[in-house]
Amino acid sequence: MAKYVLFDTETTGNQDQDRIIQVGAMIVYSKDEIEVFDELCLAPVPISIEAMEVHNITPDLIADKGLYDETDFALRVQQLNQKENYLIAHNISFDLAMLEKEGFQNHYTLIDTLRCAKHLIPDSPNHRLQYLRYALEIYQIEQAEAGKLGITIKAHDAIGDVLVMKLLLTKLVRLTQEKFPGVNPMQKLAELTQTPVLMKTFKFGKYKDREIAEIINEDRGYITWMRSNLDLDEDMQFTLDYYLASGM
Repeated sequence: MAKYVLFDTETTGNQDQDRIIQVGAMIVYSKDEIEVFDELCLAPVPISIEAMEVHNITPDLIADKGLYDETDFALRVQQLNQKENYLIAHNISFDLAMLEKEGFQNHYTLIDTLRCAKHLIPDSPNHRLQYLRYALEIYQIEQAEAGKLGITIKAHDAIGDVLVMKLLLTKLVRLTQEKFPGVNPMQKLAELTQTPVLMKTFKFGKYKDREIAEIINEDRGYITWMRSNLDLDEDMQFTLDYYLASGM
């Protein structure tokens, strides 16, 4: 039977040299068997002030901890590293890249709840985890779930984010079953994870909240400039390429 590894990391920052200092995870073996991990670890680079501002993890909190590869999670995630099992995160490219800095080589089937939410809830103004927490009213049921698992909910905390992600995943599974009846929902979510999203509106910049199809006609030069000069995520790259190639 497939195992489901939901995880989130907190890090020293978001630059190439940054590393993991906290990992929160749940490994779902069955409906009634869930293993919880909430571990701090020492990193070989200092924590940036900007990162501390977000997650409140300071150097003194990790000074006596072992490195990431000494955590219980590091051992378990490697033990289960097979294609039949699922590795799940919100914006998984970031967290997986952090694991890879620790020497991890992935063999899991991946599910990105961020990209799946974009596919399944396309009209949401935002797909950040905390936005969806409130928009989908996950906050109303999370305390009961936390009590069952012995988790304390804290803002910008890895295990707290994993709890929200677990409840979001349940909602995404239901939406998948409604939209794609008769299909294995986890396999479909894995497929959606590998499928770029055609975005409808800009989420940033001078045309924020405007329809991309409109702007391609009004200001094609700006779209071309964006594609060439900005560090865009894969979905926005795919979207701009689509509209630029369409000749609209």
